[in-house]
Amino acid sequence: MPEPKEITTGELLRATESRSSIIIDIRPIDAYNGWQMRGEKRGGHIRGAKTLPAKWASLPEWKTILDCKLTGRKDEMVLYGYWPEETSVMAERLRLNGYEKIWVYNGFVNEWSSDDSKPMEKLPNHHMLVHPEWVNTLISGGTPHEYRNNRFVVCHAHYRNREAYLGGHIPGAIDMDTLALEAPETWNRRAPDELQKALEQHGITSDTTVVLYGKFLNPDNDDPFPGSAAGHIGAIRLAFIMLYAGVKDVRVLNGGYRSWEDAGYSISTENEPKRPVATFGTAIPARPQLAVDTPEAKEILQSDDAELVCVRSYPEYIGEVSGYNYIKKKGRIPGAVFAECGSDSYHMQNYRNLDHTTREYHEIADIWKRSGIVPEKRLAFYCGTGWRGSEAWFNAILMGWPRVAVYDGGWFEWSSDPDNPRETGIPAGKQ
Repeated sequence: MPEPKEITTGELLRATESRSSIIIDIRPIDAYNGWQMRGEKRGGHIRGAKTLPAKWASLPEWKTILDCKLTGRKDEMVLYGYWPEETSVMAERLRLNGYEKIWVYNGFVNEWSSDDSKPMEKLPNHHMLVHPEWVNTLISGGTPHEYRNNRFVVCHAHYRNREAYLGGHIPGAIDMDTLALEAPETWNRRAPDELQKALEQHGITSDTTVVLYGKFLNPDNDDPFPGSAAGHIGAIRLAFIMLYAGVKDVRVLNGGYRSWEDAGYSISTENEPKRPVATFGTAIPARPQLAVDTPEAKEILQSDDAELVCVRSYPEYIGEVSGYNYIKKKGRIPGAVFAECGSDSYHMQNYRNLDHTTREYHEIADIWKRSGIVPEKRLAFYCGTGWRGSEAWFNAILMGWPRVAVYDGGWFEWSSDPDNPRETGIPAGKQ
């Protein structure tokens, strides 16, 4: 097959200005988000580009990904990455799937990222969403990009499942049960004194850099948070509570344990001891504005400058199911804005890529904007008990949105009070 046509920096610049072509970044999504992974002067992606990592071409769902990420097969598109060979292979894979007008650009590192006049974008708080290479450098004694601390703890998050941790984890990682930071009676964050004790027992101070990740497991019938919920969502749930408490530098491994495995790094089965510290170092909560309880949730519902954002599945939202075997009442909070999570109460497909990395942030922002979820408003995300709400909230934090919180009680707390109103059915005007 002939090599794809290569375009120049000037031609690509004109294409971005006229928006005449779809620009596709085939590098790892972490590079797209802003990490400088292969010597580029500036981190991030060409302004307006979409992410389609070459790694995804090996997934069984490759054709589904193309149908979701791209539009017509006759659209003009320009591919760019780190290496000409990889870009050429990706162009051929797209041709085999019926895409006809494909060009490649091989000057990203040496010409585009090195020239400050060329437009680029990046996820504002990408440093909070780290990649496996970053974590490996950290635990190997190096100093990865955008890290200036001298003390860190890597935490393997789980819900009552130390067996998953002992079956394989990142070397040096300790385990943390989500119940350490939230109470099973309400699934809300624990009281300040309990949070302080738990964090100190796990060797975490307010100045510790904490790296969190979870595993994606097969559902367990005895686990109220089965499958992916118990892993990746649990890690983000812990991140929310730690930031609320006052840990200044909290990171989440993009894609969780799967991304570590995919990268081919070593795995440990050692039971790493926790090393308690004498004091957390600051009064808890240091950032109370990150959490919303029911009284403030009611104020938000009455405000023109705020939104209570429902991150639940559509069957939960319209009241077909409650979503949980321990929540009896079905329905939704009247006035809350719908920002769907996925297929059910344990999955977040609409916020994830198929390799479990965080979805392209432009796509999330565009979906939210259609529902009036914008960064100018005070936003409180909620779900059934706070887990899915925490993941949606974390996306907003990554995007640098300034006034975002988690309504911690969620539908569980709201529906338990018979005086609180609720709705079922398809909302008026949505039929």
